[in-house]
Amino acid sequence: MRARWNVTHIPHQAGRTIVVTGANSGLGYVTTRELARHGGHLIMAVRNVAAGRAARAALLAEVPDAAVDVRHLDLADLDSVRAFADTVERVDVLVNNAGIMMPPRALTPQGHESQFGTNHLGHFALTGLLLGRLRAGRDARVVTVSSSLHRRGAIFWDDLTGARRYSPTAYYAQSKFANVLFGLELDRRLRAAGDAVLSVLAHPGYAATNLQSTGPTGWLRRAMRVSNAVMAQDVATGALSQLYAASDPGAVGGMFIGPAGLGEMRGFPKVVRPVASALSLEEAARLWTVSEELTGVAV
Repeated sequence: MRARWNVTHIPHQAGRTIVVTGANSGLGYVTTRELARHGGHLIMAVRNVAAGRAARAALLAEVPDAAVDVRHLDLADLDSVRAFADTVERVDVLVNNAGIMMPPRALTPQGHESQFGTNHLGHFALTGLLLGRLRAGRDARVVTVSSSLHRRGAIFWDDLTGARRYSPTAYYAQSKFANVLFGLELDRRLRAAGDAVLSVLAHPGYAATNLQSTGPTGWLRRAMRVSNAVMAQDVATGALSQLYAASDPGAVGGMFIGPAGLGEMRGFPKVVRPVASALSLEEAARLWTVSEELTGVAV
């Protein structure tokens, strides 16, 4: 990998269809814009269609010849995930980018804790529903976007919904830890099947996005506002890790890409290592089984 990999190194994406979840803002918007700038056909999968259309208009003002569609997807609602997947005829790259961060406790329509349901289960189901179409894709890959906070995570097997003791930060870390378990296990299963689809992981370090202002409440929101101003890198730099994972020929299955700076907080992308507990084959297999049961989707 180049020491200072950036958007100028993105290969031409003509002929590739790329789905980006949460594409109307933050990391998802930058990812969509740059892959569209390099010739890809982008599907912006968004919860708020009006916001998605506004984002598409802004993108076209920057990249007038971009091929970009806006489609509704609410990852918290598994019925919406299925409906969206039915609209996708072809896909070469799936970027599982969308997420929510540290909100008060809430449940999805299917009764799952909102962060686990949105950040993990929704993407697990979407990946499973699109995997057959990905297998027919060109240089096909699934990019799972996690967080450096996965290092503080664990799966609360005896309280997945947070009914007994909920913490916004702990359950966010659980969802991001689940992302890493899933992305690595998907890679193992694809390799075992001799599949050409790649499963690649990425995290943005600490990037200034609207996640920190739309999810947390009270003192946590105030603390995030301060840390965003003092510590965070810009969103365009934060998106480089997932752009590399989605586009670069050097990416391989099971690779985890994050910032090269101190503590993986900021900087150009490099290969990083997940927390040791995320390498557990037993935890990954258990999560896979539970996820299939909770979503009704066999991946």
